Amino acid sequence: MRDPSPPSSRDSAAPDDSRPTAALAGPTRKRAVFFVLMTVFLDVMGFGIIIPVLPKLIEQVGHLDLAQAARIGGWMFAGFSLAQFLCAPTMGALSDRFGRRPLLLLAVGGLGLDYLFHALAPSLVFLFIGRIIAGICGSSFVIANAYLADISTPEHRARAFGWMGAAFGLGFILGPALGGLLGEFGPRAPFWAAAGLSLANFAFGLFALPESLPPSARRPMNWREANPLGVLAVFRRHPGVLPMTGVLVLYFFATSVYVAIWPFWGMQKFGWSEATVGITLAAFGLVMALTQGLLTGPVGKRFGEPRVIAAGLLVAAVVTFGYGMAWGLAPVLVLMVIHGPEGFVHPMLVAHMSRAVPETEQGALQGGISAAMNLSMLAGTVFFTQVFGFFLSDAALIQTTDAAWFISAGVLIVALIVFLQHSRKA
Repeated sequence: MRDPSPPSSRDSAAPDDSRPTAALAGPTRKRAVFFVLMTVFLDVMGFGIIIPVLPKLIEQVGHLDLAQAARIGGWMFAGFSLAQFLCAPTMGALSDRFGRRPLLLLAVGGLGLDYLFHALAPSLVFLFIGRIIAGICGSSFVIANAYLADISTPEHRARAFGWMGAAFGLGFILGPALGGLLGEFGPRAPFWAAAGLSLANFAFGLFALPESLPPSARRPMNWREANPLGVLAVFRRHPGVLPMTGVLVLYFFATSVYVAIWPFWGMQKFGWSEATVGITLAAFGLVMALTQGLLTGPVGKRFGEPRVIAAGLLVAAVVTFGYGMAWGLAPVLVLMVIHGPEGFVHPMLVAHMSRAVPETEQGALQGGISAAMNLSMLAGTVFFTQVFGFFLSDAALIQTTDAAWFISAGVLIVALIVFLQHSRKA
């Protein structure tokens, strides 16, 4: 990993932190922001579409029972996360060198084609391949975050990342709901719909998306930073970033329990249908969208980001433990409402980290965050699906559907402790 450049050279290369890198205004800026948020929305919606139908699809294609399907589903998500972990840093570094627009369009178009691949997949092997391609194209999150950082002033980035979180939440509202409804026509029907939406967004972006990173703000390609471990050098170069990365890693590891076991857990413990799984995930996405989109900026200014982050981590731990204790759909829905403050954790941590990094390294920072996030979610998803499957097997001393929730709550408490210790030192 290369040493950090001297402060004077970094300062001369970086634009003034008091204004956005790109001077986009009026309708052009609105179209660009709309496209970026729509890209995130469609990426998450496509991911959410698969969740309600994945258990049945794996069972049908692989001729497996639900516990076995849960373990296979975990490995599929691991392939998705591993592909993002390996490719996201390269995408971020390439966007710092060549601009955001070409890389973002490439990811959007590739994702649309991947949905077609899923719709036609004849076996588990093809589903694994499709998940890997989706992970590669899902690196659009990195470029989308860097794009918003380009066109937002540092003091408004928490709000911009809150919009990103709102788009994420809205994708999780419509994705699972659409997947559950279209799943009534077969487990492949949702992918045809997602393919059409993604390819339409790609066509819109060809005409509506300007470049956000002017040539004067670009930097040479650094291949050490473009690999999934070398990119983490950006964390070491700037004080305060590395401890926050540790908090994010613990947070994403713990909360990967949702994508890992939610549909399998609901079907096994409560007998939920695909439609019920979709409705519960849509309700969860609605709470997150409202929290992140409407309250991130005002709450952060009113109470201060450190207090809100700590409160969000505490709520996440309590509610995760509560899911393990839930006895039916009603308490699950109540816990989802209480869950709202967790939505502040991710955007506020990312905003805090982005302010510690110069403008010319925003792509590398977002690539590093994405790499750390996907590596932790890869490990967490595999871990929690195997825990879920094990505690339903005959090998377990106690058979339960809830062990993964209690472990997740414990990890979130550790994340809270690490954050509080660093905040006191800072």
